[in-house]
Amino acid sequence: MNASLDILPLSSWINTEGKPLVIAGPCSAETEEQMLETATQIKEEGFAHIIRAGIWKPRTRPGSFEGMGEAALPWLQEVKKQTGMPVAVEVATPQHIELALKYGVDILWVGARTTVNPFNVQELADALKGIDVPVLVKNPVNPDLQLWIGALERLNQAGVKKLGAIHRGFSNAQETKFRNSPMWNIAIELKTLFPELPVIGDPSHMAGKRAYLYELAQRALDLNYDGLIIESHRDPDKAWSDASQQLTPAALGQMLHDLHVRKESYGSDYQSQLEVIRGKIDHLDRELLETLAARMSLVEKLAEYKRDNNVAAYQVDRFREVLETRAGWGKSMNLYANLVDELFKLVHMESIRKQTEVMNQVSA
Repeated sequence: MNASLDILPLSSWINTEGKPLVIAGPCSAETEEQMLETATQIKEEGFAHIIRAGIWKPRTRPGSFEGMGEAALPWLQEVKKQTGMPVAVEVATPQHIELALKYGVDILWVGARTTVNPFNVQELADALKGIDVPVLVKNPVNPDLQLWIGALERLNQAGVKKLGAIHRGFSNAQETKFRNSPMWNIAIELKTLFPELPVIGDPSHMAGKRAYLYELAQRALDLNYDGLIIESHRDPDKAWSDASQQLTPAALGQMLHDLHVRKESYGSDYQSQLEVIRGKIDHLDRELLETLAARMSLVEKLAEYKRDNNVAAYQVDRFREVLETRAGWGKSMNLYANLVDELFKLVHMESIRKQTEVMNQVSA
């Protein structure tokens, strides 16, 4: 099935004057004073286009602060009145949508815990039929591109044309320095399938800690994301939720000032040199595939030998040897260890698949 979405460009529903979209505000709306002070400071910094705030907070375990709910929505009305900026909230049920729109919320987003459930997404899509409001969809908690695409398609089929995606990272069983693993390749594939789809980076939820925000925000901009959604609080250390990943408006303003926004267009000389380099990359990619094909031919011969001698396809000692030696070779060539490790895990798994296939062929 061909991938396509019938959506409007980002510039048709928010004017960023050619700059990346910036959505900023506290993780949670705690009090009216906190919202107004934070939003006013964000407005004064002059970098944000939209104020965000969590009204309903789906938490992993009961007992955590789950948001102020409807009581906080009038505070956002006052934020809009005093700053003149549009406001955005997360919605997880049709009732959330109804209340948010009742109080004049301008932009909605669907959270990661909702995106993961097609039934929930369909309920939101049904509730949004006939309503002209921008909707941003966070990636599901687990690294499943099809779930993310499915959520976008359900909303689009319901008539939502002001549609965008938020990349907030994925849960990972392995311990990493980030709260959620970026897994940039998934977001890149989404953008490749739907080049017209705005993709917004969420470094706050990827990082989990302030120290990593700049690194992740810069990476998102380097990948030509359309904007950033970042949590900012007037007094982050006293925030009622996700304190360690929030910045003061002043600190966020400084960070955004320090980020480098890459150009989307370039001159003819640059284009010419770019094509020369890309041509060399294309040539090397073909050589890589030819080398891989030659390797798989040897794997087939290996499988025939194992079959004839009644030897198992998978040899754990050999697998360890491959990973250890290739890691050393890669290090000597200044290649990232993770790249080499993941590459040869894939190659080895394909080798096992091919060997199993050959060893189970019925002789003519």
